[in-house]
Amino acid sequence: MMFSMRTTLTIEDDLAHALKERAFRSGDSFKTVVNEALRAGLEAADATPKPRPFRLDPVSLGGLRKGVDLDKALALAETLEDRELARKLEQRK
Repeated sequence: MMFSMRTTLTIEDDLAHALKERAFRSGDSFKTVVNEALRAGLEAADATPKPRPFRLDPVSLGGLRKGVDLDKALALAETLEDRELARKLEQRK
């Protein structure tokens, strides 16, 4: 047996309009449409799957190249940048 509770709600204008429109189109009462919408909303909220924890599987990018010292990364970056600049200048000739 279902029990009903009588209450007063303040419904925003756009929602009230949409509910009244749906009641008109379906031929159901406003009360029925509101109850169905609330029930559907609650069921959808309960059915929302819990987000899975983020998981990152590490992948090997290979070993170090011979002669590359990561302790001197700035010098390496500078060398690579200089080579690229020289290559671009060479292409302009």
